[in-house]
Amino acid sequence: MWLIVLFLAVPLVEIALFIRVGGWIGLWPTLGLVVVTAVAGSLLVRAQGARALDDLRRSFERLTDPARPLAHGAMILIAGMLLLTPGFFTDALGLLLLLPPVRDAVIARLRERVARQGLRYGRPGGDPGGNPGGVTIDGEAEEVTGPMPRPTHDPPSRLRH
Repeated sequence: MWLIVLFLAVPLVEIALFIRVGGWIGLWPTLGLVVVTAVAGSLLVRAQGARALDDLRRSFERLTDPARPLAHGAMILIAGMLLLTPGFFTDALGLLLLLPPVRDAVIARLRERVARQGLRYGRPGGDPGGNPGGVTIDGEAEEVTGPMPRPTHDPPSRLRH
């Protein structure tokens, strides 16, 4: 539900801001400002993205947890998409996401939310281990050592000739 509200609210906010800013500074300066923010934003995203890739590479070299550099890289990617989207509201959000303290706060909030709600998978009411009906099938296994015995006859083929 919140996604629908977001898809409706963001364009309306952008239109309102275009009208308001265009009324204050005029049409051409407004369009120029949109182009300048897109170009400046793409340059900032490129620089920070390269830095995030270096951090990720270093975490792999040191064999440390790559979650933080990956999360920052994802946030920088989202910031780039927001900055390339024409509009003042999306540009402001994109610029905010380029600030490392803001990214850290967003990541901490997401981590808290995931920890609070937990990861859910499987069917509702079913066993999360992949046993939805709760039925257990017992069986026996035999360890075979050496070469596998050849069947005495060809098994039937599933393909028809």
